[in-house]
Amino acid sequence: MEPEKLSSGSRGKPIRCRAAVSRKPGEPLVMEEIIVAPPMPHEVRIRIICTSLCHSDIIFWKMKDFPGIFPRILGHEAIGIVESVGEDVNEVTEGDTVIPTFMSQCGECADCRSTKSNLCTKFPFKVSPFMPRYETSRFTDLNGEVLYHFLFVSSFTEYTVVDIAHVTKIDPAVTPSRACLLGCGISTGVGAAWRTANVEEGSTVAIFGLGSIGLAVAEGARLCGATRIIGVDVNQQKFEIGKKFGLTDFVDPANCENKSVSQVIIEMTGGGADYCFECVGLASLVQEAYACCRKGWGKTVVLGVDKPASLVSLPSREILHGGKNLMGSLFGGLKPKSDIPLLLNRYVDKELQLDEFVTHEVRFEDINKAFDLLIQGQCLRCVISMCNE
Repeated sequence: MEPEKLSSGSRGKPIRCRAAVSRKPGEPLVMEEIIVAPPMPHEVRIRIICTSLCHSDIIFWKMKDFPGIFPRILGHEAIGIVESVGEDVNEVTEGDTVIPTFMSQCGECADCRSTKSNLCTKFPFKVSPFMPRYETSRFTDLNGEVLYHFLFVSSFTEYTVVDIAHVTKIDPAVTPSRACLLGCGISTGVGAAWRTANVEEGSTVAIFGLGSIGLAVAEGARLCGATRIIGVDVNQQKFEIGKKFGLTDFVDPANCENKSVSQVIIEMTGGGADYCFECVGLASLVQEAYACCRKGWGKTVVLGVDKPASLVSLPSREILHGGKNLMGSLFGGLKPKSDIPLLLNRYVDKELQLDEFVTHEVRFEDINKAFDLLIQGQCLRCVISMCNE
């Protein structure tokens, strides 16, 4: 069966399109033509409009051991149009605008039916190289070699196939280059303050690490009405950037004299921050965040991803006597299908800031430039447009 070059009349047939393929760890992505198979039952084939680069893409692009696997199509912050649907798909139809997400929401399991969790039991999060229901790939190169999936999305391609449990239908009127940001990073940060921590009006927040996710936590805390938002980072320039997202104070670990960061924050806040967020991915910072969390009611939320074998050590006496909470937050505790549309509404109503996170935009052909910008720390989010215009 000869693959179609364009989507017109391509329903049920393979599509031939361009993709930026990661062939070897740390090497520039290779722009090549690939074959995208039609969707299986419960799957959707999507034409990607634009995609954003997330630091998680960089981590797995560099990873030499499993779950790093090659050749692979990376990318997981995106927006697209449904080109075709497989059997038993009723939520979306051809032409719908959708955001694919690494988090699933089957709508059927106990967790999806509960307001207490966003961790779908039927399709639990894992770093798989395949589709979630069938453990197979929908991508091959022109030589017939399998190309692996990434985080159930794989958006660095003109067409991708995503399970319906990972697809959220949205209003097509929202600007695509902004809506795509809610596929991962910004949703994670804003959601961690809003859904996971439930930051209260008038509270004090401390954020360890002011990359895109840390700044998104600040944005979420601002929306929740936090009075004081303290940023902790080794880059002094992040304070000025963070002010637009609600940052009120800044702590540079290098300028704490003989005190730890936790001691400084405890003194600043008169006993510790009500809510602390670790957004770097270092066990030592989780411990520091927990230490400066207010006793009795403080919450420490972990968003950063450390190495798999990393351990967090906390004195058992401090756990017992401190009365604090320590919790993780995957995708900010958000349920994609229900919460992403709410965040988009807040953006349309000019409450949630998304424009300010986009510092660069490039064409698909220049995707490796986006990698360079993020690695060099020159951007928050770089949006990659699939359009040739």
